[in-house]
Amino acid sequence: MRYFDAQHPSLVVAQVMRGGMALPNSRNKSIHMVTRARHLQVFVLVYGLILAAAATTNGQTSLAELQKVLSEKAAFADTDFAALERGETIVKLAPIRDEREIAVSGLVNLHASAEEFLRSYRESLTHRNNAAVLEIGSFSAVPALSDLQYLTLEAGDIEDLKECAIGNCRIKLSAAMIQRFAHEVNWQAPDYAQQATQLFKTMLLDYVRDYRARGAAALIEYNDKPDAVRLAEEQRQLTGTSGYLNDVFAHALSTQTKPAEELLVWSKIKFGLKPVIAVNHVTIYKRDRELGPQVLAVSKQIYANHYFDSSLALTAFVTVAGPTSYLVYENRSRADGLDGPFSKFKRKLVENKALEGLKGILEHSKLTLEAPLLGRDSATASANAGVWKQRLFGGIRPLLWFVIISGLIALFLLRNYEGKTRTAGVKQLKPEER
Repeated sequence: MRYFDAQHPSLVVAQVMRGGMALPNSRNKSIHMVTRARHLQVFVLVYGLILAAAATTNGQTSLAELQKVLSEKAAFADTDFAALERGETIVKLAPIRDEREIAVSGLVNLHASAEEFLRSYRESLTHRNNAAVLEIGSFSAVPALSDLQYLTLEAGDIEDLKECAIGNCRIKLSAAMIQRFAHEVNWQAPDYAQQATQLFKTMLLDYVRDYRARGAAALIEYNDKPDAVRLAEEQRQLTGTSGYLNDVFAHALSTQTKPAEELLVWSKIKFGLKPVIAVNHVTIYKRDRELGPQVLAVSKQIYANHYFDSSLALTAFVTVAGPTSYLVYENRSRADGLDGPFSKFKRKLVENKALEGLKGILEHSKLTLEAPLLGRDSATASANAGVWKQRLFGGIRPLLWFVIISGLIALFLLRNYEGKTRTAGVKQLKPEER
């Protein structure tokens, strides 16, 4: 399977199964697992039954027990697990709570270790290894303007900022940001593009610094449309939706479990009609054990200049008693174009593309992770899966996809029609009139 980025905008939980080794002193291992579980309460909610069973079955977690949890929490069926045993990749739509939302989950088996998964995930966070990744970087522990030195604004975005007004803007911004573009950029000057780019970087830096200091309380409120979108509320709803990995993450938050790693990353992704500039908060939870969940990677989007109102991606790497490991993925994303005219048609397009895309990502992840075992290097594996690299931006980092990116290409072909409907009756002020 492909590697998912642990520190990038999609948290991935990898669960790896080691090759069916008999465990020495299995009773002591059972006691040890239970003790560790008390200290890492993030896993108790989902794996309580598994740990209890392990105490009476020589400390082993069975595939049947994992399937039971996935059936209850992620709606996977017996037919899905049968297909999984045949080596197939399983992807499904998940229930949604909002008409703007697309939710998918996926499952694939692989032969790899948690260490291999994390190594690949970390590497992909800050390396531009695909043509679709136009620009990429991370923020320092003390964010500085130099962290954004390679970030650029598209010429079309800069021109759109000229006509930007609160409630009517083609760039996703807060009201305060929109007002600053109106008053702090001299749109008549020859260097207005440089002025706008510098102001955007400065405001993005201020926002990240505030988020570092205050957390969710600092999350942006988008005022680019008549109806404001409060990202803090969006994230609360996404994390509050019950699901296999979501429940694990929610419990980690409620018990204030300390992540093993955290990172704020930014990227500019070639996508559809407009490149997307996004900032993601990535946290990684790790557990040193031979069986059960070993890694949980969570990626929360804290800003996007186009398309996305919010996005939450989680990946788990799970080990069980057997010759195989499992990569489990969940993503919930809310887009600003799934309602309105042709909503059913657009949703169908996006859902189909989301499932197709997730399946390709998981399959390519499997191919990449298992390449060393097959006597091939990662480059060869990637070449063999070149079709998915072209269609899914390489598929290796959730931040480049957010589950529905590929489907939104078709969705936003209708954007011009919706834009005319949305802006009807709204006066646009030119910069000199503001």
